[in-house]
Amino acid sequence: MQGYNCIAVFDFDADKWLMCMRSKDPYKGLLNLVGGKIEPNEEHTAAAYRELEEETGITDKDISLTRVIDFCYPIDDCFVEVYVGRLNKPFKPHGDENRLLWTDLKRNFFDSKHYAGEGNIGHILEIIKLHSGELLGKVIK
Repeated sequence: MQGYNCIAVFDFDADKWLMCMRSKDPYKGLLNLVGGKIEPNEEHTAAAYRELEEETGITDKDISLTRVIDFCYPIDDCFVEVYVGRLNKPFKPHGDENRLLWTDLKRNFFDSKHYAGEGNIGHILEIIKLHSGELLGKVIK
């Protein structure tokens, strides 16, 4: 079964999160969270940090990640692990794979015409909001 990760990165103030504009399928042209494949025999949390650094320049010195959700798709023979973290200082992410942008949290992330994941991004944010005090050190409503 192929594993993937998805990383919800919040800025230092925890009032925006990092998204990427997908440059290839699936979901080409839609906004998504950063992440990627877990390589065979790779420790899963290490894979999340590796993907995060590859796509954004953010390292484990800039953020502490916590795994919060797992999605399993038996029909597609894959799973997705969702991690969340808040930057410990202001940081300007940079990467070559997809255009990166900070997005405010007041959007309809369930809108599948603008956001990847068939509504999963909206679901992810709602779960994070439920535990935001614990996960981000700030309650998000």
